[in-house]
Amino acid sequence: MLALDSKIFVAGHRGMVGSAIIRQLKAKGYNNIITRTRSELDLVNQQAVADFFATEKPDAVYLAAAKVGGIVANNTYPAEFIYENLMIQNNIIHSAHLADVQHLLFLGSSCIYPKLAEQPMTEYALLTGTLESTNEPYAIAKIAGIKMCESYNRQYARDYRSVMPTNLYGPQDNFHPENSHVIPALLRRFHEAKLNGDVEVVAWGSGKPMREFLHVDDMAAASIYVMNFNKELYESNTEPMLSHINVGTGVDCTIRELVETVAKVTGFEGTISFDSTKPDGAPRKLMNVERLKSLGWSASITLEDGLKHAYQWFLDNQDDYRC
Repeated sequence: MLALDSKIFVAGHRGMVGSAIIRQLKAKGYNNIITRTRSELDLVNQQAVADFFATEKPDAVYLAAAKVGGIVANNTYPAEFIYENLMIQNNIIHSAHLADVQHLLFLGSSCIYPKLAEQPMTEYALLTGTLESTNEPYAIAKIAGIKMCESYNRQYARDYRSVMPTNLYGPQDNFHPENSHVIPALLRRFHEAKLNGDVEVVAWGSGKPMREFLHVDDMAAASIYVMNFNKELYESNTEPMLSHINVGTGVDCTIRELVETVAKVTGFEGTISFDSTKPDGAPRKLMNVERLKSLGWSASITLEDGLKHAYQWFLDNQDDYRC
């Protein structure tokens, strides 16, 4: 376990996951956390990252920095998504090794798994089928990050670990009306419908697909837990070339159930209907989290409680999202 005075670099500290990791590290008493804004350190710049690590020499790294976006962004800028994500993780992981950093946690995504992976998706599904085409460049980069960590472990006996989260939401999420993900989009939509006195909200699709959602505070807690888990026991629960760990709740809900819960949380009292002419997407996406449970960790924030927390954060920060 890392000592409380360990020098810890959190890459991507302004993002939803990185900021949650910072909050929880501080709450646990870690007192030597270092961060850099993009203007202070361009993670795509190989020399800048190498110089940073050579100077700072952190004891551990949480690699939560990434170029992220929804379907439209992934389809519009595939070159940027694969290039920037590969460069960020390559620069950080390699520079960490050169600076003799022994502990690193790489944060990936559930999109690493094949489009038609058996449900719930286990870690063994990796590289067993074709990826979802809309975010393939991003997924390829994340898969490369996992394999890079494993390669440095095998060749240099590093302790570089990888966690793959399911759909995340919570404070610092993107509530922009045009490019946000499903939960922030729904929270904002129902909030505005309530303010406008709308009598009905129409949701896309049939409402039948099932999805899994994890509050970002649970993700941060899992990340810190995995980073600090005993190396021998960690290795006994994983494999050298299949070392990543799924992070999720292990429980999913229908989109209809999600929409109804969002309506309840936001106080919308009108009717809800579903436009079945709109696409549903995959019928189900659920992570198998037995590997993480075997290490002794499970999510603790219920969907309704998590939505209440995310909605309150939006209310407290909505001036940033006025258009």
